[in-house]
Amino acid sequence: MAKTGDRARARTAAAPALASLDFALDRVSPVPLYHQLAQQLEAAIEHGVLAPGDLLGNEVDLSVRLGLSRPTVRQAIQSLVDKGLLVRRRGVGTQVVHSQVRRPLELSSLYDDLEAAGQEPTTQVVRHELVPASCDVAAALGVAEGSEVTALERLRRTHGRPVALLCNYLPPTLLDLDDARLESTGLYRMMRSAGITLHSARQTIGARAATAEEAARLDEEEGAALLTMQRTAYDDTGRAVEYGSHIYRATRYTFDFQLLVRP
Repeated sequence: MAKTGDRARARTAAAPALASLDFALDRVSPVPLYHQLAQQLEAAIEHGVLAPGDLLGNEVDLSVRLGLSRPTVRQAIQSLVDKGLLVRRRGVGTQVVHSQVRRPLELSSLYDDLEAAGQEPTTQVVRHELVPASCDVAAALGVAEGSEVTALERLRRTHGRPVALLCNYLPPTLLDLDDARLESTGLYRMMRSAGITLHSARQTIGARAATAEEAARLDEEEGAALLTMQRTAYDDTGRAVEYGSHIYRATRYTFDFQLLVRP
């Protein structure tokens, strides 16, 4: 009896979310129907039409509504489950988890990119202190090893869920920093407000498995895949103003590239 009630509540909750979607499925297209459905559901999630927590109902209801076979609907849903955008809940149906952050490869602030994409970014300052520069940090910032640099560690969330752990090092006299501002805006925005003009950066992207501590902070399993990024940013005078070492949840974050043919 309880399971029947759960299914009924799921259908009721799903109705408003799905009612706003106008699926355009081309049944004579060479593109498989499951792929068309998956693309349109993903677009709805990315644009906020389907929000985190929205229920799609079960596969039977969705297949009847769209006039598709249940295996076709199941394959579309599974592709988005694999991407981490949807989750199946027994007795309830399929639920939107979150949209995946897609960030262009350019010299921009993660906070600004998330805000522009409507991802509702929030920041928690985990660490803010003066530390001796390690060999890598000293080389990146062009300072003596062991000299003092400002170390910032921040946890960035979107829609209340962690997406990235950001560790940044700056020359200690670069600008005034306080935790309240760091939690309400982006670091690059603070630099621009202080009259610092960002000009260029060197950046390296990689991947590795999450440690136990990183997994706990990012709400992942230990050993889960993480994207990594190291960046040294320079101002318009050629001075190194920031060295960042960031990690991102691979289930929630991707980098977008535009590739040009060399003339």
